[in-house]
Amino acid sequence: MSQQPVLLPYADPAFVADPFPLYRRLREEGPVRRAVIAGGLDAWLVTRYEDGLAALSDPRLSSDVRDASDPRLIEQLPEFERDSMMSNMLRSDPPDHTRLRRLVSKAFTARRVAELRPRVQEITDRLLDAVVPDGHAELVADFALPLPVTVISELLGVPVDDRHDFQRWTDAMLARGEGMPDPVVVDEAWQQMHAYVTKHLESKRARPGGDLLSALISAHDEERRLSHDELIAMTFLLLAAGYITTVNLIGGGIAALLANPDQLALLRDQPELLPDAVEEFLRFDGPVSPGIARFARDDVEIGGVAIPRGATVLVASAIADRDPARFRDPDRLDITRRDNGHLAFGHGIHYCLGAPLARLEGQIAIGTALRRLPDLALAVPPAEPSWRPGGLRGPVRLPVTFTAPGDRAG
Repeated sequence: MSQQPVLLPYADPAFVADPFPLYRRLREEGPVRRAVIAGGLDAWLVTRYEDGLAALSDPRLSSDVRDASDPRLIEQLPEFERDSMMSNMLRSDPPDHTRLRRLVSKAFTARRVAELRPRVQEITDRLLDAVVPDGHAELVADFALPLPVTVISELLGVPVDDRHDFQRWTDAMLARGEGMPDPVVVDEAWQQMHAYVTKHLESKRARPGGDLLSALISAHDEERRLSHDELIAMTFLLLAAGYITTVNLIGGGIAALLANPDQLALLRDQPELLPDAVEEFLRFDGPVSPGIARFARDDVEIGGVAIPRGATVLVASAIADRDPARFRDPDRLDITRRDNGHLAFGHGIHYCLGAPLARLEGQIAIGTALRRLPDLALAVPPAEPSWRPGGLRGPVRLPVTFTAPGDRAG
């Protein structure tokens, strides 16, 4: 196997729109491939399902970026982020990870998420009420984005007037390493978000409520189970991670259906397939691409390939989830697929805490959109919708048309 790193061409619109031909070639070339990923960083891509599944549970692979040998992983972060944002669940290992996850896990249990169903449905209907009379919409900005933003904001007690700002800051921050032309804009967004989170925590401390953020403040102030940096990091993580991947799931799922009219028609006819359909959207073209980063705290062998201590290991879920050794006819969207143990939400102790909420929002959003937007179709050529490059994958814009109530015959 060649050790010359392959470049993932995030500046190439054709790759961003459809990375899967290159992903397929990398998987066929070997179970592990060196690659240059977003930000110009070197990583070892784990491309096959069984190896990826094992790697996500391997204690020799750390989630703490401080175990990485490449100093750029930390040097590219703003100074204040090195102090506080390093303390979140995604970047920690046990025992800190166990303690931090336990503090918020009750808010995302299947039972608690089920209780949110009426409110998620209400928000969904309100958003669609605003576009249904028009017969056209930009489904990311008008629908896929404001739905999860509203849900996570309500869980954290973020005032309505503040939601647009934190959404704008998060979008700018997540653009780092993806061809963002002005890194000053990115760092400014980090600073603004940090200042907002600090101010919002103080406001909540003065006027606590029944929201998750008030509970976290109590864990810091009264129970001493959370440090100040951890409180800041947890709040940011929940705000940002609480919506952006769900935006990609909703937008990407609808885009996949529009590109596969037979599956769109099948789901319209059999809405009971929605749970299976959402799992298939996650497998087929999930919201994280190419995958999940880990850092080798020791020399480790994966798929017969020796990976040195300190290396960045990218468990490429987007590649592994189309592995023909695990999934039959993997490059075909099949909403009836049942054996669908995809890696889009990860695996092991870092399995996505918000997975039940993302599934609920995805099912309600996509199911309701199909029910209320007859004759749904792209308003632009299939190759034209732009996709988010690197790291997080989903359509940036999704212009659509549909039959408005006044246009229906009879």
